Amino acid sequence: MSDSKSARVRASLPHPIIDSDGHMIEFEPAVLDRLREIAGPKMVERYHRAGGDGLMQWRLSDAERRARRTVRSPWWVLPAENTLDRATASLPRLFVSRFEELGIDYSVVYPSMGLVSIGFEDDELRQATCRAFNAYHADLYREHARWLTPAAIIPMHTPEEAIAELDYAVGECGMKAVMMAGSVRRPLPAAAAISPEAARLASWIDTLGLDSAYDYDPVWARCEALRVNPTFHSGSQGVGARRSVTNFVYNHTGHFAAAGEATCKSLFLGGVTKRFPGLRFAFLEGGVAWGCSLYADLLAHWEKRNRQAMDALDPARLDRAALVRLFREYGEPAQLARIQELIDGAGVRGDQLDDDYSLDEFAACGIERAEDVRDRFVPSFYFGCEADDPMNAWAFDTRINPFGVRIHTLFGSDIGHWDVRDMREVVEEAWELVEHDLISKDDFRAFSFENAARFWTAQNPDFFAGTNVESAVRAALV
Repeated sequence: MSDSKSARVRASLPHPIIDSDGHMIEFEPAVLDRLREIAGPKMVERYHRAGGDGLMQWRLSDAERRARRTVRSPWWVLPAENTLDRATASLPRLFVSRFEELGIDYSVVYPSMGLVSIGFEDDELRQATCRAFNAYHADLYREHARWLTPAAIIPMHTPEEAIAELDYAVGECGMKAVMMAGSVRRPLPAAAAISPEAARLASWIDTLGLDSAYDYDPVWARCEALRVNPTFHSGSQGVGARRSVTNFVYNHTGHFAAAGEATCKSLFLGGVTKRFPGLRFAFLEGGVAWGCSLYADLLAHWEKRNRQAMDALDPARLDRAALVRLFREYGEPAQLARIQELIDGAGVRGDQLDDDYSLDEFAACGIERAEDVRDRFVPSFYFGCEADDPMNAWAFDTRINPFGVRIHTLFGSDIGHWDVRDMREVVEEAWELVEHDLISKDDFRAFSFENAARFWTAQNPDFFAGTNVESAVRAALV
């Protein structure tokens, strides 16, 4: 047996460890061979211009970058000094051979370069590139299905392209995990009318649920039909305040959480979890602290801004005569000097309502009581957590989470990326929460095994059939 601490942790456990978010490092030349087969050599040239050799920022001076507010993109993000880990993330057979020392029994593996291709604005390039990645990964991992499964890349710019790739990757290639774009940047129509450059700079973020440009219900319905749960691994670098020209750390910190919150909130308030109560949605690599906070915040907002509660805020219910009387009695000179405006009924900022939108902003998700917030949120959403995040403990703290719930966490190794210095230390780091008495052994079992077993089988009870953990999952779900 390996002498790594992660191996010793795993050997002490009565259950397997399922990694729900490992990362491959794609061997790009082989992927581009598939792209060439699928779409021709000119598409490979377009790929290089969009995401490889032609990255604009490296050709601009500092002054030009600042003038354009060009976001400093990721750099040096793959293992280098640790050559073995670098190779492990690219070679499935090597990865499997190291499972014992890593302390992992099964892994769902996500792309690295594919995280970029899913957002290409060129429709043909985006769709062809996702198809090429999926074809390559389906073949590469097929003989290692007992231990590994790759996540298919599903573009989401339109429902039609999402359904087409779902049908190909899941329906034709047999892939059983899917990674969808969690948001789509769309140009503002007013900016597009000015120029392509204005459209590129002036955009809005479509989060697929509330106020979306499209109805994505057909996509969620196709997920049900194909027996897959949507997962999202989207970021928000370059969005909002995350636009530093010089500092990648500034842009990166918190960006997965911010992207996940936007989509999660949109799906909830857009009523998706009400219309598709059997689907489970996972948000990867952003941790669970934002999920705990969002759950509590949505509940607090419903309690204060549900339709009945809003009546207490209706300006028509204000007793203006009493308000004037109190101002006269307790007002300061500067206020009393302008009291006539109050007497005349001058409007107060925020009182005016000049649209026809619903006063019940929870109508789409069908919330009638506080417990409905819990029931529409907690079962539907899962949150991918990296091993070294101490805030993972929050998910299990029933003293803090409203209604005493546990928020669903998924253990994600994130192997293959810069923040994992040594793959052998990942399980060890996750176990430290137990050693520090922040979570119990039962909590760790849920974090590293049971939640993943429930998530991946929620739509597909046969997800783990023929895998290294099949019997353990079957026993756990009885």
